[in-house]
Amino acid sequence: MSTSSILLVEDDLKLATLTANFLRQHGYEVQVAGSCADALRCLSAAVPALILLDLGLPDGDGLELCADLRRHYSGPLLMLTARDSSAEQIDGLDAGADDFICKPVEPMVLLARVRAFLRRHRPASSAASQALEIKSLKIVPRSQQVWLEGREIKLSNLEFSLLSLLAERADNIVSRDELYREVKGVEYDGLDRSVDIQISRLRKKLETKNSNANEAEHGTRIRTVRSKGYLLVSEAW
Repeated sequence: MSTSSILLVEDDLKLATLTANFLRQHGYEVQVAGSCADALRCLSAAVPALILLDLGLPDGDGLELCADLRRHYSGPLLMLTARDSSAEQIDGLDAGADDFICKPVEPMVLLARVRAFLRRHRPASSAASQALEIKSLKIVPRSQQVWLEGREIKLSNLEFSLLSLLAERADNIVSRDELYREVKGVEYDGLDRSVDIQISRLRKKLETKNSNANEAEHGTRIRTVRSKGYLLVSEAW
């Protein structure tokens, strides 16, 4: 796997060509697949560092393809879509996507998002490869594993990145602006709810079995600090 290889799954030939050429100009190797079948064939031939997946494909549903790709691929997978409702984003996250990029997207914004995901998914080295432990929580950057109370918690790439950043700054408020810059590679526009959706999903995975629904939604371990951001509470683990 090349650290700069991208699989672009897009059936609009003109858009795919423009996008691929733009990414190549910035040093990425790009392979284009125009259908579900092409995407699966490309993945079987070579594992990319990142997948950009359009939802509208001629031979199948993009959500189903996402789930199929996830059976064989653990790297960053970003969905390119014109669908921007929370319900549709949640469906995509459930299918295995790490995040959404809503079309039309400015080329430099796309580039920033690609760079951010590849940077966060790059194998850790030196001190950054050391496991981070907060009481019963253990985060292992090298293998991208999370353990809580002795059991492994399966997280998406973006969920892992969010948890890692919050854990690194435990007991300190991390603003939405910082979360968007560090994890998604874009500035927070005040309207985008994607990180809030991911935090909500993360809480539900990390709250204990004895937690009630209100705790899972509003967080005892990852708290919302109104108008400021989020805070991981070290004493709550």
